[in-house]
Amino acid sequence: MPPPDATPGAEDHEQKKARHKKQTADLPVYNLAGAENFIRRKLKRNLPPQLTYHGFHHTEDVLNAVLQIATAENIAAEDIQLLRIAALFHDSGFTELYKHHEEKGCEIARENLPLFGFTEKDIDRICGMIMATKIPQRPLNKMEEILCDADLDYLGRDDFYTISRTLMEELIIYDVLKNEQRWDEMQVKFLGAHHYFTDYSKRERAPQKQQYLEALKKKLQLQ
Repeated sequence: MPPPDATPGAEDHEQKKARHKKQTADLPVYNLAGAENFIRRKLKRNLPPQLTYHGFHHTEDVLNAVLQIATAENIAAEDIQLLRIAALFHDSGFTELYKHHEEKGCEIARENLPLFGFTEKDIDRICGMIMATKIPQRPLNKMEEILCDADLDYLGRDDFYTISRTLMEELIIYDVLKNEQRWDEMQVKFLGAHHYFTDYSKRERAPQKQQYLEALKKKLQLQ
C-alpha cells in the first residue's frame, strides 16, 4: 500500500524515468557521420582506377544491400550502424594492396575508428564482419552473415552478368585470370560452392543464382 502522500502511479513514473536514463546512457556515442565521411573520402581518393569491380561503386552497392537485408532480418538500429561502418570499410584495404585486403581493411579500421568514438568492442565486431567476407566466407554470427550476403548480393540479381564481367576484367588486369573460358569455369566452381546465410538472401537471391549456375554449366558444355 503506498504512503498517504503518494499519488497513484508516481512510483511507476519514477521507474520509467530511471529506465529511460539508463537506456540513454547505453546508446553509442560515436560519430557515425564523421566516420562515414572519412572512409568515403579515402575510398574515392585512393582506390586504384583499375579496380573495375572493387571500386567505390561496389562499396555503395554492398551498403545498400546491407541495409535491405538488415531491415528484412529485423536487426536493431544500433547494430545497423555498425553494419554500415563495416560495409564502408570492408574493401578499404584495396587502397593499399590487392591480396589480403581484408586484413589491411581491419588495420585501417583499428587505426581510424577510435578517432570517431568507436570502442574496442565496436571495432572487434566490425573487423569480425570484414574478415568474414574473405573467401571462402565464414561468418560466425548474424551480423557477419548479413555483410557476407550483401557482399555477394549481385549473384542472385538481374545485373549478375554485367557485374560479373567487371570482376573478370579486374582479375585479368591483376593477372589472376587469363581468358573468358577460364572465367566461366571459375564461376561455375564458385557459384556451386557458395551459399547464402540469411533468410532474406536465401529467399530473394538463391533461386536466381541457381539459374545462373545452370546456364553457365550449359555454356561450358557447348564450348
